[in-house]
Amino acid sequence: MVSYSEHLKKILSQTVESYYFLKELQDKPGDLENIKKEMLKINGFIKVATNNIDEYKIPLSDFKKLKSKLNHYLENYFFEKEIETMAPLYSDDVYRIKNMRFIIIEALEDNKMIESMEALIEQL
Repeated sequence: MVSYSEHLKKILSQTVESYYFLKELQDKPGDLENIKKEMLKINGFIKVATNNIDEYKIPLSDFKKLKSKLNHYLENYFFEKEIETMAPLYSDDVYRIKNMRFIIIEALEDNKMIESMEALIEQL
């Protein structure tokens, strides 16, 4: 059976991997679909972490702070609609793709959320 700590570590690791994938993307025509896919994965992982992981069952108190940051992200950042709107018109415009990617990365870095995830992964 997988412990809460192992489950959380796996979810956070997958989120951080998607974040780094977005950071390394080269902004080529058609990459808007890749950005959408990674962003949806990130949102899914964050929702699982906030809804299904009980912070009281994680031995480290840092998860409670991170969970607050994750909830802040989910409440304040929603990019699906912008990507859906952009896709038919600007899927080959590398400048708009780059701008959307940077906005998503900036949102993930807000409140040092990614840094907190990486620190917690190290502790787990």
